[in-house]
Amino acid sequence: MTHFDIAVIGAGSGNFLMNRSLSDQQFAVIEEDRFGGTCLNVGCIPTKMFVHAAEVAAQVRDAARFGVDATVDQVRWTDIRDRVFGRIDPNSASAHQHRENGENTTVFTGHATFTGDHSLSVTTAGGSEEVIADRIVVAAGARPTVPAEIAQVPHHTSDTIMRIDALPRSLTILGGGVVGTEFAHIFSGLGVEVRIVNRGTSMLRKIDTEICDRFTALAREQWDCHLGQGVARAETTDVGVSLVLADGTRVESEMLLVATGRVPNADRLGLENTGIELHDDGRIHVDEFGRTTADDVWALGDISSAHQLKHIANHEARTIAHNLAHPEDLQAFDHRFVPAGIFTNPQIATVGLTEDEARRAGHRITVSSRAYGDTAYGWALEDTTGICKVVADQETGLILGTHILGPDASTLIQPAIQAMSFGLTAREMARGQYWIHPAMTEVLENALLGLGR
Repeated sequence: MTHFDIAVIGAGSGNFLMNRSLSDQQFAVIEEDRFGGTCLNVGCIPTKMFVHAAEVAAQVRDAARFGVDATVDQVRWTDIRDRVFGRIDPNSASAHQHRENGENTTVFTGHATFTGDHSLSVTTAGGSEEVIADRIVVAAGARPTVPAEIAQVPHHTSDTIMRIDALPRSLTILGGGVVGTEFAHIFSGLGVEVRIVNRGTSMLRKIDTEICDRFTALAREQWDCHLGQGVARAETTDVGVSLVLADGTRVESEMLLVATGRVPNADRLGLENTGIELHDDGRIHVDEFGRTTADDVWALGDISSAHQLKHIANHEARTIAHNLAHPEDLQAFDHRFVPAGIFTNPQIATVGLTEDEARRAGHRITVSSRAYGDTAYGWALEDTTGICKVVADQETGLILGTHILGPDASTLIQPAIQAMSFGLTAREMARGQYWIHPAMTEVLENALLGLGR
């Protein structure tokens, strides 16, 4: 049995807790998989590297409408894959080695289970070890879910599909959320026939309704979409996998990707042996400072946050690191304006309230939408589908939400995030600075000006 000042379960954003303000503390870092967590190994970073490769191929195929004749001669999947993980894997290994060799840190490679509020049993390749810590931070993330009717047929999740050895000719994606639409973009861009099966009648149903409707229409144009359909049964065939839908339709492909959501790993940690309480959806309950309902046990990231986003986990790790070092000066999480980017085709970015949410919250709102194609740079892109939508409060002029669909949406939205975070009104933002002409950011400027008073 070994005693530590602080034990951290999970080396994704949890790896950021060991900073200078806590350099005098003895840390145990417990990780059963790769350092870097979901984002580095199976999420944000590798997927966006694949997205870029897919977009290069798509731009070549689409070049003729700009007067440039070009073709895609070959997609070398293994070269793309190895370029991605040739960077990812060494980064993960380096992070692991840095902690193993670092001062005041001991790395345990294994699975942690609580045996009490401040005691852990860590199962490793060599057996098990007991760890006691004065304070514990749970940052153990989440994992993909697989419906029971799918589990018995060959399938991939986002954890595995990026490391396959060859591209399939066809791919069925079960799920129409963020993960499903991003992988649809990746594989269709690389030449795979993509079919989507989604229980909901629209794609990305949680985003602003106008953006959702526009994207769903565009998705139907790109991919073979079966919406509003549940899966009655799944079968293995000579071709690959066949999904029989509720209406009797059979959707068959060489490969199946299950993208039906992610569940927090809280159910794997023995929390029944502690005073840690959970939300109904399985997340660990934390207060505004990151404290669980057990004394001196904290939690951050996907295991406790309603926002399964890396930038949220990083923010929470910074906040908890401060709170561990300065218990007399606790800082609260700032979840007022949480942005998100969806790297599908077209790209989508959102921050703040949707139009419907703003109305339900009782705001008297003004709404303005402007098309990419109404700006000079939109002409250069020959864009006919992009849109920027801003929702503001009529009385205060403050921006309540911004929603963008189109190229580089995740970059274009940043000025709106800044304005919301620092309390700038729409008018101050639109007229209080220069907007480079002709740059794509003018679509945001135009949307702000369209709000009126």
